[in-house]
Amino acid sequence: MRAIGISRTGDLSVLEQRSLPVPVPQADEVLLKCEWAGVNFIDTYQRSGLYALPLPLTLGQESAGRVVALGEGEASDGTLKLGDKVAAYVGGSFAEYVVAPRSKVVKLPEGLETRDAATALLQGLTGEFGYLCPPRRMASYLGATVIGTVSTAAKASLAQAAGATHLINYADASVSVADEVARLTHGAGVAAIFDGVGKDTWEDDFKMIARKGTIVTFGNASGAVPAFAPLKLAAKNVKVCRPTLGNYVYTREETERYAAELFALLAQHKLTLRVHQEYAFSVEGVRQAQEDIAGRGTTGKLIVKVA
Repeated sequence: MRAIGISRTGDLSVLEQRSLPVPVPQADEVLLKCEWAGVNFIDTYQRSGLYALPLPLTLGQESAGRVVALGEGEASDGTLKLGDKVAAYVGGSFAEYVVAPRSKVVKLPEGLETRDAATALLQGLTGEFGYLCPPRRMASYLGATVIGTVSTAAKASLAQAAGATHLINYADASVSVADEVARLTHGAGVAAIFDGVGKDTWEDDFKMIARKGTIVTFGNASGAVPAFAPLKLAAKNVKVCRPTLGNYVYTREETERYAAELFALLAQHKLTLRVHQEYAFSVEGVRQAQEDIAGRGTTGKLIVKVA
């Protein structure tokens, strides 16, 4: 089978196509024929070496396709059968066949296509664990007053349509995000900050957070946040958490529970999907996808059409 990954870390030039044997599912594992794979920032972190993993490595973290083989044990308990449409949160998803632990595989409900699953899975589950971090505020439909930061008018329109109450254009040199948050909150700050940027926004987070507020740092788009002394939290009794999706969907029960909640929100049209672009399953396609996602010009999900 074809797979796209790396044998050494570095810039986009290290991406390569590899020819690998089709994996054989072992006990409690599921083999799926991948139709779509999602593109995520973590792919760039692994490729660059920010997240160090054993090499060589097949990239990709989310896959959607159809079951083609089942290992013994939990995978053969009757809940899945050959041909079922499934999605998996698992490493090595940029490949024509993907083997995943049964605990990371979810069967798609009637009416949900594999393309939609690859579009929704990782960001949807990440959004769920975001509002599970105290205080439980992530999406506007939960009742939060959302202040969004954007870099273009087009992104502002999309954020507003998605439910943002206020928007700040951080690309405008005359605008201070921290000052605008202070103005909008009458100096009180915000109850929660969800920060996927990392290093460049870290210090301002402590200016914008309210007393007894929570900073959720979940990404490194500008680099990893620096080390800090716990005493930094004392000025406002601030809480900081650094969750990862893998520790929220660690067991099969957790994966199925949160995926079911996500799929229900999609079925009820409380969440809508937006695909920025589809990319070819090739080194060139994945390279372009990683360049685009890192360039911050995208306004939706990036997906690779594997089959």
